[in-house]
Amino acid sequence: MSSSRNMSRRDALRTGALAAAGMALAPLAPGTTLARLASAVQPRLEPITKPIPSTGERIPVIGLGTNQYSVDTPEEMAQLQEVLEAMAELGGSVVDTARVYGRAEEVIGELLQRMGNRDDFFIATKTPIRGELRDPDVEIQTSFDQLKVETLDLMLIHNLHGVEELMPAFIRWKDEGRIRYIGMSTSVDGQYAAQMEGMRRFPLDFIQVDYSIQNRSAAEEILPLARELGIAVLVNVPFGGRGGGAASTFGRVADLDLPNWAAEIDAESWAQVFLKYVVSHPAVTAAIPGTTQVRHLVDNQGAGRGRLPDPALRAEIERFWDGLE
Repeated sequence: MSSSRNMSRRDALRTGALAAAGMALAPLAPGTTLARLASAVQPRLEPITKPIPSTGERIPVIGLGTNQYSVDTPEEMAQLQEVLEAMAELGGSVVDTARVYGRAEEVIGELLQRMGNRDDFFIATKTPIRGELRDPDVEIQTSFDQLKVETLDLMLIHNLHGVEELMPAFIRWKDEGRIRYIGMSTSVDGQYAAQMEGMRRFPLDFIQVDYSIQNRSAAEEILPLARELGIAVLVNVPFGGRGGGAASTFGRVADLDLPNWAAEIDAESWAQVFLKYVVSHPAVTAAIPGTTQVRHLVDNQGAGRGRLPDPALRAEIERFWDGLE
């Protein structure tokens, strides 16, 4: 990632949740309390939640992706613990991980055990993405062991790998009460048809799919089908996807002030604009932007408060984005 694109995210944050509360975006000083950090956002606006269609249980619309959580050192672990603690203080709960993210499951399990507040989080994980699968029960149990949990909130078949082998075990573990919700994931356009076939065949509570302001293809068929079938949607790569990653997205607005309409949805940074656009889709339940930094976590969580774009403003945001060079 180029230095100019790094700056685009940092510059956007200057108008984010912390700045709005009068706090500088300097590195956190030793001894900074999470209560003080949370006070930058929490008193102003309550977190937005949406219901899981299959049960009506409500979850916050902004979660946390952990594909960069494969760490080892005490310093790295402490940094990620600060992120999880800040998330809980700010009312967030949805944490998404996967076996393919290296040590991420183990790291989250160790941190949850250390923090002692597992019940504050909605933990989602995913089975292997490629290669030969072991016995389905072994694959599922491995995630339980690494996350150090007795119950998983959500387990997904990652990128549809091993659907036929894994889905019967998923259904059985859910019937036994070990997994609360089950689903399938993809982040590849070429798998959309197979994802939709699975949505029609199996009793899914959730799907996960890629969707962002620059990658709107899921809105053509998958998101409408999820809404029709009453399936919750977690959105991965909400800052990027087809056509480029987060650096590309933020790079396109690096030198631009927020438009006047951003105030209509209580957005105080470009990150919040992009996330509010994603979670305002009527089929989307929550987005899971990844971060290892408390400052980014706070900014992202700010997108889950205040007003969301209505259909007219969503169309205006699309026109604005499509008109950028």
